Amino acid sequence: MAANLLWAGQGVAVKLMAGALSPVAIALLPLYLITLLALALLCAQKNAALRFRAAWRFRTEFFLAGIGGQLIAQIGMTLGITWSSASNGAILSLLIPIFGALLAVWLLREHMSILRVVVLMLGLAGIFLVSPPHLHARSAHHIHEFAGNILIALGCFGSAFYNVYSKRLLAYFSGPEILFFSYLSTTVFSLPALFVFDPHCLSNLTRLAPMQWAALLYLAIFLYGLAMVFFLRALRMVDVVIASASLYLTPLFGVALAYSVLKERLAPQAVLGSAIILFATLILFRFDGPPNVPEPVG
Repeated sequence: MAANLLWAGQGVAVKLMAGALSPVAIALLPLYLITLLALALLCAQKNAALRFRAAWRFRTEFFLAGIGGQLIAQIGMTLGITWSSASNGAILSLLIPIFGALLAVWLLREHMSILRVVVLMLGLAGIFLVSPPHLHARSAHHIHEFAGNILIALGCFGSAFYNVYSKRLLAYFSGPEILFFSYLSTTVFSLPALFVFDPHCLSNLTRLAPMQWAALLYLAIFLYGLAMVFFLRALRMVDVVIASASLYLTPLFGVALAYSVLKERLAPQAVLGSAIILFATLILFRFDGPPNVPEPVG
């Protein structure tokens, strides 16, 4: 439950930093920070050189997990929440196990059932209800919010890809090692791009207010770091089905935090859309087995 509460705070933290840093910087700078901290911890271990050599043999897999999973997940979620709302980000995170079940068909050669197709259609319907496209009232705000929800859904797809793809690496690396080496791959690939698209990202840090610094450190240490540690520890203590089921608490915490901190409210159709997504996710979990996710992305 502690991990779910930490993941739920992502949307609020992103909203607090919006305007002070670009969405790309908000997504990547905390990831770079936790990567540096993890690097220091790994280098302090006696078998560090051995683990780096092992990871180098799987460099293609780690780059695919980092770029196709982590990078898309963090950029999509952060930019989407910036354009939409923290509440929508929390609700739409329920798409992760739905996308994961479909990706397992491709990556893990699982059977594509009619149930999975129906669940996907229900999830997409929920996206439109959470933020309908407003075809008759083409206001910039509504279009911006709808585009933000699509980006959040793309981030959820990246997260699901990472969770499913990293499953094949569990035979060779521990969960924390998979996280670190995928973070490292993301850092190597994205760092040049960050300075191309946002060359003043480091100088902008000097203008952050104390609350915004707290939000950035929260994303780095608590979201990308401790939340994952808590979940991995839970997997060692309880059955994976119970640990995976607890992920459905994240939207509840996320909406509550968005209301209490940001004063966000859900429109009636958004409540209906979130209920449909939750129903689709629970149906998938109940009748299609536990999601194939060794550990989720925050």
